[in-house]
Parts: sequence; structure tokens; C-alpha cells
Amino acid sequence: MPIDVSATIIPKSDQLNAEQLLTGPITITVTDVRRIGNSDEQPIAIHYEGEQGRPYKPCKTMRRLLVFAWGSDGEAWLGRRMTLYNRPDVKFGGQEVGGIRISHLSDIDRPIQIALTSTRGKKEPVRVEKLPPLATVDDSRAQLKAAAARGNAALKEAWAAIPNDHRRTIGPNGCPEDLKRAAAAADTKASDALPPASDFADPEG
Repeated sequence: MPIDVSATIIPKSDQLNAEQLLTGPITITVTDVRRIGNSDEQPIAIHYEGEQGRPYKPCKTMRRLLVFAWGSDGEAWLGRRMTLYNRPDVKFGGQEVGGIRISHLSDIDRPIQIALTSTRGKKEPVRVEKLPPLATVDDSRAQLKAAAARGNAALKEAWAAIPNDHRRTIGPNGCPEDLKRAAAAADTKASDALPPASDFADPEG
């Protein structure tokens, strides 16, 4: 069984760190937006589902983007989603250290292309794609039912892929037993359909 060691490389921090995104982007759902003091560098903390005490504190360029896309009322951002990624060429102190950038946003009509001021007053083009709406719980149920008809492996993959809140609604204690039974039956049917082992014998044997 594969052993996921990604959690062991998360740096100790009070906020989401670019290094946490080395393994790939994440899509977060905003649960709260707060002012956190008078600092010009990181005056906003964006809390999100599953943050484990590490809110996202956007840089000024990303704050400008969010205000442009979603408006200046942080309370209106609750429930909206964004995809964050590690951009490795972001500089700090003259060195490329990487930084968190936004690639996708929900609740926008179309992709955004805008020039925003970055370091030292320079403008840089920023493009953000539109996040598609989340599937409904009924959509997820239909996906799981279709996956179960293909067997256990397909069901496990589909169960892992649906949103966390859908999993909690559909099966608070795990994948529902009726889906597991359907998947097991599909595997049995596929196994019974295989020709006898003797049919695979080497004809030269």
C-alpha cells in the first residue's frame, strides 16, 4: 500500500506556505476573511476548509486581484473558491524563493486578464481562469453509482474524487454499503466472464 509522506514536509508556520504547494495546486473554499493588524505586508487572513491553523495570507498583488474579481467586501467572499499554486520565480530580497499565486477563481463570469503592479512598481500580466461550479450531491451520487458498476477500484477512485462535504452527506461513516456490494458484484461478474485459465496456455506447451 502506498505511504503518503507529503504531510511530513509541511513547514512549521502560522499560515499557508508556498512550500506546501510543491506537490501541486490546491483549491480552497473560503470560510472567513479577517483583518490581522496594521501590517502592510499581510493585513488579511483568508481562512478555508481544512486549513489546520494555516490561513492563506495573500500578498498585495493577489489582494488587488481578489478585490478586482470579487469586490472589496471580504464577507462576500465566504463560500467562494480559489485555486492556489506555487510560482517558483517569485522573489524576496532579490532571490527567487517562490510564492503563492492564484490560478482559478469561482464566481467570475469569464477568465480575467489584467496587469497588476508587482515589485518595485512594475506591472505584470495576471491571468486567472474560471473555476467550474461544484457538482451537486446528486451528481456525486450518480458518479459513485456509475463507478460501482465498474468494480471496487473504480468506486474507490470516485469516492476519493468527490468533494468532502458530499462524502459526509452521502456516507457519514464511509462509502455506503450498497455501493460496495454493487462494486463487489461487478468484480465477481467480470471474474466469471474470464475464460478458464487453460485457455491462456501456451499453444506450443
